[in-house]
Amino acid sequence: MDEIAAQLDELRQRGLHRKLRLISGPQGARVLLDGKPVLLLCSNNYLGLADHPRVREAAADAAMRWGAGAGASRLVSGNMTIHRRLEEQLAEFKRSPTCLMFGSGYLANTGTIAALAREGDVVFSDALNHASIVDGCRLARARTFVYEHCDPDHLEWGLREAEGRGSLIVTDSVFSMDGDIAPLEEIVELAERYDARVMVDEAHATGCIGPGGAGAVADAGLEDEVDIRVGTLGKALGSYGAYVCCDDDVAEYLVNCARTLIFSTALPPPAVAGALAALEILREQPERVDRLRRNGQVMRDALDAHGVGAGPSETHIVPVVVGGAPDAMAACERALARGVFAQAIRPPTVREGTSRLRLAVMASHTRSELRSAAGVVASAVLAGGARRPERETRAEPELEPAAAPPPPRAGGVYDQLAEAA
Repeated sequence: MDEIAAQLDELRQRGLHRKLRLISGPQGARVLLDGKPVLLLCSNNYLGLADHPRVREAAADAAMRWGAGAGASRLVSGNMTIHRRLEEQLAEFKRSPTCLMFGSGYLANTGTIAALAREGDVVFSDALNHASIVDGCRLARARTFVYEHCDPDHLEWGLREAEGRGSLIVTDSVFSMDGDIAPLEEIVELAERYDARVMVDEAHATGCIGPGGAGAVADAGLEDEVDIRVGTLGKALGSYGAYVCCDDDVAEYLVNCARTLIFSTALPPPAVAGALAALEILREQPERVDRLRRNGQVMRDALDAHGVGAGPSETHIVPVVVGGAPDAMAACERALARGVFAQAIRPPTVREGTSRLRLAVMASHTRSELRSAAGVVASAVLAGGARRPERETRAEPELEPAAAPPPPRAGGVYDQLAEAA
């Protein structure tokens, strides 16, 4: 216990300590935070569906019909008709042969990677992939090669060094801390050339990008080329849980081998019903996706007008890099004092020196709200002496980096691949 207290003290001294804030009422464009009304700019409720009346009603009706919980894992007695109904609808929406639901995005990524990447295989992971992908790589018995962020040349070098060993390329489609999009066409081309599987996490793309919100893979026209697509019900679809779109064999394999599915209670029926209703609304009202895209551009333009850049963002995720963690935390508090809640993101989520305010716009924000908020955020950031950030905002890779960079910069072999040989 003394060690824990010491670690807490160190976090406080480094400006990395945080406490949970309390939101009263449903997630919306405006909320009560610790009793104070604020504009919410750090929620993943991108389409504003979490508090939609139809979503609420569907969840309430499901609780009355199927109960509050599933009662068991899906392999025991927790697999219910409503689970299968949502899987069928998601498979149709994503144009996938089948779909398999997991308890959360974290469970979907860790379970799928650990099940598919076997001893002797190599997983190729983008340096800025989500923590759930990072941890899935750590849990797998395969070796892990971390390629530089959105760098197909670096990825190809790694694939070539793998020399035909079973390979799985894993990437986010939209990166959660920078708002940029993976070069999916190049990744798929490399996978075909080197006989590798491709797994794409669409957590921040589903409902936000592509035709009708079908995601970045659909936007690139690669539904038939990407082997596995992971998504979440807890962001644009306003509920909770996750899914994996794949072929029938992979789904059956995951049912039998993905430990995070086997040993987790199935999703509660109200959460599933809420996601079903949200998916129906998304398909009926694709204009929500267009509104979200326009709102992201409104925020970037407004920040730029106030002398604060948004890095590489091209989506609804708009980061404003501040620098040190204490400075980012202070900027968050200054914005909050003026009624804008833009959470500070600091290490270990991002690299030292790149702490930021991660702004997440929603389709339910108005343009005037976003322009006003941009002024508040810019003022809060610049008041701390921060300079306008450069476009480069990469975070430190969470997995062990390479022992030597690839050609043409240098030769050599990654430790991960050398050890696996």
